Order: sequence, then structure tokens, then C-alpha cells
Amino acid sequence: MSGLLRRLFSPRWQHPDPGVRRQAADRLDPSRPEQRQALERLARDADPGVRQAALARLDDPERLLALLDEGSSPELHARLVALLTGRQGDLELATRIALTERLDADTLLSEIALQGDNQQLRLAALARLEGEDALIRQACDNGIAAVRHAAAARVTSEAGLARLVQSARRDRQVMRQARERLNRLRADAASLAAVRERREALLETLERHAQSAWEPLYAGRFRHLVREWSALGDLPDASQEQRYQDACLRCRKVIGDHEAQQLSRAADHQRREDADQNREALVEALEESLDALTRSERITEQDIASLRAQKRLLANRWQTLSDHHLADESLRRRYDAALASYERIAQAWVRFEERAAAIGQALTDGDEDRLAALVEASGWPDDLAPAPLLQQARRRLAAKPADDDLESRLARFTDDLAQLECLLESGAFKGASRLHQRLRQQADHLPEARIRPQLATLKRLAARLAELRDWRGFVAGPKRDQLCQAIDALAEDTSLADAELDRRHRQLVKEWKSLGDAAANRQQAASFRAASDRIHERLAPWRKRLDAERARNLEAREALCEQLETLLAQPASEADPDALRQIRDKAREQWRRSSPVPRDSAEAIGRRFGRIRHELQALIDRRAEEVAGAKRQLIEQARALLEGDQPATRRAEQAKALQRRWRMLGRAPRGEEQALWREFRSLCDGIFASREAERDDRAQQARERLEAMQALIDRLDAWHPTDSRDARVLERAIQEAAALEPLPSGRRTEGMRRRWTGIVRARRERLARLAVLEEVNRWRDVQPLLARHLEADAASLAGEACHDVEPPAEVPLPEDMRQAHAQRNAARRQPGDPAEIEERLTRLRVHLSLLAVGRVSHRDDPLRLAIQVERLNENLGREPSRAEELHGVLRELLATGPVPPALWAREVGEFDRMLESLTHLPPP
Repeated sequence: MSGLLRRLFSPRWQHPDPGVRRQAADRLDPSRPEQRQALERLARDADPGVRQAALARLDDPERLLALLDEGSSPELHARLVALLTGRQGDLELATRIALTERLDADTLLSEIALQGDNQQLRLAALARLEGEDALIRQACDNGIAAVRHAAAARVTSEAGLARLVQSARRDRQVMRQARERLNRLRADAASLAAVRERREALLETLERHAQSAWEPLYAGRFRHLVREWSALGDLPDASQEQRYQDACLRCRKVIGDHEAQQLSRAADHQRREDADQNREALVEALEESLDALTRSERITEQDIASLRAQKRLLANRWQTLSDHHLADESLRRRYDAALASYERIAQAWVRFEERAAAIGQALTDGDEDRLAALVEASGWPDDLAPAPLLQQARRRLAAKPADDDLESRLARFTDDLAQLECLLESGAFKGASRLHQRLRQQADHLPEARIRPQLATLKRLAARLAELRDWRGFVAGPKRDQLCQAIDALAEDTSLADAELDRRHRQLVKEWKSLGDAAANRQQAASFRAASDRIHERLAPWRKRLDAERARNLEAREALCEQLETLLAQPASEADPDALRQIRDKAREQWRRSSPVPRDSAEAIGRRFGRIRHELQALIDRRAEEVAGAKRQLIEQARALLEGDQPATRRAEQAKALQRRWRMLGRAPRGEEQALWREFRSLCDGIFASREAERDDRAQQARERLEAMQALIDRLDAWHPTDSRDARVLERAIQEAAALEPLPSGRRTEGMRRRWTGIVRARRERLARLAVLEEVNRWRDVQPLLARHLEADAASLAGEACHDVEPPAEVPLPEDMRQAHAQRNAARRQPGDPAEIEERLTRLRVHLSLLAVGRVSHRDDPLRLAIQVERLNENLGREPSRAEELHGVLRELLATGPVPPALWAREVGEFDRMLESLTHLPPP
């Protein structure tokens, strides 16, 4: 009951019957909001008729577009198209354009672009279209040319342009532009493919270059390949870019490795020079000490101890340097000489010390004979200042001291006092202490009366020296405590490695010894020594391993020396100096790795390796000189090539062969290699420059031919023949074009060839049509003669007397036309079968139809086939022109007779129509 009441009292637009809802829709007023909402609900009704009736009442496109967002229907789509295209409603154009610019539905936009009542509206709809299929449809089917052209301009894919070329039959401009863009796109694709092939070839060359070994032209070739890669127009794809970067990295690594090797060699050379300088400084220091010892007045035990310490330091430093870099032979001889001088002095001092007590006792006893024997047995060198005791003994033997040198000794004593004061001022305790002892010894041998002021000064300086000694003790006390604590902590530390423990232990011992006797006491010395002994015990196994390693290193050095001696004993006659240099460098590296060695064997094995190294270097120098000679010959050959008159390309190939031989030879001596290479490279550059100049000349000639061809094309394009005799101009132009061949390859050349072919074809066709037109005009001059023949034929066929027709005097006839005229007169005297004459006329008409329009009626197909076969048989090997064929047909027409008037009246209209069609010539 409630449902029935709802149906009775519900609005009519909600009635279950669609017809009632349609009628209700027609009565609803869209200006009232509640009724407009009802219409909008009816616009979404299930019945199509209801939807259409409701949408017909709605004319607000904004509301319709909102309904479109909620759900589309064919009726809603049609209503929007009708409103926006202007077929229905009274919306202004600007409003419709603004609404169209907000649309996203391609189907709706496509319909608006096709049916819009204004070009701007259609262009606005077209601008919103994105699909290429919709654009192609607009370019083919739109009724406005501007819209078609705008749509065609947005088609960019090759497939879309191909569809446009096939489908755009309505607008030839769209078809032409699409064809041009398609051809341009394909040409660009071909050009890009060529560039990609070139890029791929460059990439393969670069990858091969990256895998090759370094040679003098390696960096130059790499830079050339990089420049060629950068000169290519298109961008490489990701894989090519990655391969290019990898190849460049490998090439740069080869170049960097070579540069690093060169830097390493330079650094090694610098280190060797530094080592030589250090050795020279050490030798000079020892030589200066020996020389100073020789020039001094007397030698004390402290001088000998200082000399021994300096010699030990020199020997250790010399051995350390020799482990890494062998000494020069001249420097080694200086070192040996200095060591010999040291040994002579050291042995003399040992002999003196052995006899010092006996000499002192002999001096005390006054036993001059024994004293002389002991002095003689000590073997003290004459060029060496004596020790004080030995000097005293010599004076005793000389019976009296020499008075002549007293003044000089007094002056020296005064100078030494001044030097002692300077040393005390600077705080140099050790030097001041030694000088003070020497002054005290000198004072004992000088007269006290002469040196009283100096003795007072010496006493004052001795007090300052004692003060300095106390101060050193005050400073050294805490330092000794710190060193004792440090060495105890080091002895207790078990976490350190043996090498680090040994290094720290040596450092602490060095610092302890550097304190000397300042603040020294037995308890600290015993504590320090006990801790040091414990460290020595801990390091004993490590030192055994180190001794074993030194023994192995010594064996490795001896084996290396044996291998090198074997190589030097039997050197190859064609040994590569670069290979020998590698052997030398590797031997040095192995020598450095085999370090350290036992001290007692280090000097002997070092001397052996030094001799071997010098012999190996001499072999390298000999082979390098031979290589230099061979490279000089290559330079002369390159100079002969540069000055020769062979073709540049051939000379460049021979220069490349010389470069390959250059690389195979190896390196010349240092310094000379670069000079030879610069000279050889300059000659090769000259050869390659001449080749490039020749290539440039050929390229310039090709460009000139290209420009000449372009000018010829422009001239022929502007030329339009007006007479068939102008064919000679065309033939001369073709000969000029043939003389300009070959043209350089490229897109421009291909375009010029296509344009040239089209122009030549168009001019040939025009000349052919001109020839046909001239032939038709000549036939028109002959038509009065043909008319007289037809009159004579009619009279002859009517039974009248037969008479010959005379040709008109004012019209000159060609020879073949005169023969046809004579044949016509003769045929009139002996008429043939009328059926045969009719067949000949029909055949001539069909032939003329083929020449004029290219086709015939179906009933004339047998004759067409027969004529075509006859044309092939008669013109075998040569294709006649249309004018020649027309002339033959007209000649046969003049010769055919006698023709009945009825037959001619039936055929003449077709003949005239065909001839008229042949006279249509398009303007230039």
C-alpha cells in the first residue's frame, strides 16, 4: 500500500514508464534549481530516450561536463558536441573555445575538431589532441586546410608520416609535406646510422688502442681518437658512452703508468744522486777529519776515539746507502783511500799504545837507547802529528827543545783560550771539555813565567766549565730517571712487536749515551743495563730470525750476481736495450728487496754487484748506440721520403712502416732518444701534412665540383625549352654534369642527384611534348593537301576520271611525306579492297589513341596488342620518341587511300580529338 501511494504522489519524472519520464523531461524547467537537478538525474537514466530528452533541455555545458566526469553516454557525448561546435545553443565562440581547452576526452575533441563551426575552435580542439591516430584522422578528413596542416605538422613518427602519405588524398600539400618530412626523417636516420657506424668504428679502434702497449705515438693517437669522437654530431647511447669511458680510462691508465714509470725512474735517479751526494759528503767529512788530524800539532786519545766513532758512523751510513744504491766507482776509490788512511793512523796508534808504558818508563829512567828503539818500533808516520808522550820522547832524544817554535805555541795557546771561551758561551760542553784538556797539556810544556795571564784565564774558564758540568748534571739527572723508567716500562711491555721493541730500545740507548757522564751514578747505570739486558734476551730469537733472513738475502744477492754474470758472459748480439734496462731495473729492485745482509759480507757483495752493474750498463750503452745508429738511418729514409716525388698517400704508408720499425728498435741512449725522436717525428709530420694537404686539395676540388653542379642545376632549373631544337642545350648540360663526376658522397650530393634527375626528366618530357606539338602543327599545314586527296578519292570512287593531286607549292613537304603523297595518288589509280582500307584507318586511329591518351576501348584491344607487338618488333634495340611515332602515323594516314567519304566522316572526329589532346602542353 505504501509503494502504491509513493507511485501516486511521486513526480512524473520518477515514473516507472520511460515514456512518462520523457514527457516529464520536456516539461521540466532547467532554470529552476530543483527541476535542473531532476533533469541531471534523468540525463543519467537507463533509457536512451529519457537521457536524450533530458539532455535536450540542458544547455549549460559546465553542468554537462560535470556529468561527463561522472559517467559518459552516447547522448551526453552528442549533446556536448552539438553545443560546443555551435550547431545547437547560443554559446559565444570565446566561451566554447575556453571550454574546449579544458577537455581531455580525445573522442570529444576529435569530433569538435571535425565539426566545429569556426577555425579557431577546431584549432583549439586540435591542440588538446595527443594521440597520433587522432591527428592523422584530422590531417586526412578535416574540412579546413589550416587544421589539416596543423594536425599534419604534429605527426612526427615515421609510421605516422607513412600513413599520411598513403591516406592524405584530400590535400596534396599535406601529402607532399608528409612525404618530404618522411624522406628527411629517413635521410636523417640514415645519416645517424652512418654516424653510429663511424662512432662504433672509432670505439673499436679506441678499444684496440687501449689494449696495446705504450709507444712514443700512443698519447698522440689517443688525443686524435678523442677529437674525432668529440667531432661526431649525435650523442652516443649509454652502452657506447660506457665503453668509450672504459676505453679512455684504460688509455689514460697506460699513459699514466708510463708517466709514473718515468717519474719513478726520475725519482730513482734523484735518489741515486742524493745517495751519491750523501756518500760524497761522508767521504769529504772523513777526509777533512784525517786532514785536520794530519795538520794538528799532536794527537790525543780523544782525537783517535772521535775518529773511530766517525769512521763507524761513516761505515754504517755507507752500507745503508749501498743496500739501496750502489756507489760510483770513483767515489768508491776515494772511500777506499780514506779508509786506508784511517787504517794507517789507527794501526800506528795501536802500535803506540802497545809501547806507551815502556816509553814512559824509559823517559823516567832516562834510558835514551831503549827510548830510541821504542820510538823506532812504534812506526809513527812522518806526516802525522805525534802523540804528547811520543813528542816528549822525541824531544828527549833531540836533547833540547826547539826554541824557535815557542812563540808560535804561545800564540796557539792564546787562540785556543779564546776558542774555549766561545765554546763555553755557546754551551758546547763536549768540545769545551776536550779543548780544556788539550790546553792543560799545552800549559805543562810552556814556561810558566810567559803564560801567567793565560793561566789565570784558563783557571777562570775551568771554573765556568765545572759550572757547566754541574748544570748538565742537574739537567741530566731527571733525564736519566726518565730513561730508566722508560726502559723498565719497555722491558715489561709484551704487546710490542719485536721490530718496534728493538727500535725503541736503540733510541733509549742512544739517548742514554748522549748524556755522557753528566749526573752519572752506578745505581742508575746498573738499572738501565739490567733492563737493556732483559730486552736483549727477549729479542734474541728475533735477532736469530733476522740473522737467518740476512743470510737468505745474502744468498739471493749472490744468486742474482751469478745470473747477471752469466748474462754478461754470453750477451745476445741483437739484445733489446729496453729489455736490458728492464733487467737492470728489476735487478736493482731485487737487490733492494734482498736487504739487509750480514755486515761482514755486505761490502764484498756490494763491490761485486757494483762491478756487474757497470758492465751491464756498458752493454746497454753499446746496444743503445747501435739502436741510435739504426734510428739515424730511419731518419735519413724519412727525409728522403719527405723530399721525394712519390704520391703523398704512398709516402704516408711508407712513413707508417718506418714508424713501426722505429718502435721495434727500442730506445737510444738517454738524451739522444728524445732528440732523434723529435727529428723523426718532425719529418713524419711533414709527410703526413703533405698527405693532408693533398686530401684538402681533393676535398676543395670536390667542393668546387659540387658548387659547379649546384650552379648547373640552378641554371637548368631556370631554363624552360620553347622549341624541340633546344634539346642540344639539354645534351650539353648533361655532358657538363658528366664532366663534373665523381661528386663527393653525402646527403647533399644525393639530394642534388635526385633534383638533377627530376629536372632532366621534366625537360626531356617538355621537349618531347614540344616535338609532338610541332609535329601536329606541321600536320595542320598538310591538311589542305589531305582534303584535296579526300575530294579526289570521293570523285574516283564515284566513277569520275581519276587524276593526281599536286602538292601545294607554299608548303614544303619532307621526303617521306612526298613519298606518302605519291603512294596516295598511286592507290587512287588502283584502288584496293575497301575493307582493308577501313582496317588500316581503324589501326591508325587505335595507334593514335595510344599515343594521345594511352588507352583504347575494349573493342579495340586486339588491335592494341597487335600494334604494341609491331612496335616492339620494328623498334628492337631502340625506343622511338612519341613525335617520331606520331609522324609515322600521320604519314601512313596521308598514304592510305582511297578513303570513302562515309568512312572518313565516321573516323575524322576521333582523329581530330586525338590530335587536339596532343596539343595540350602545360606552361613552364
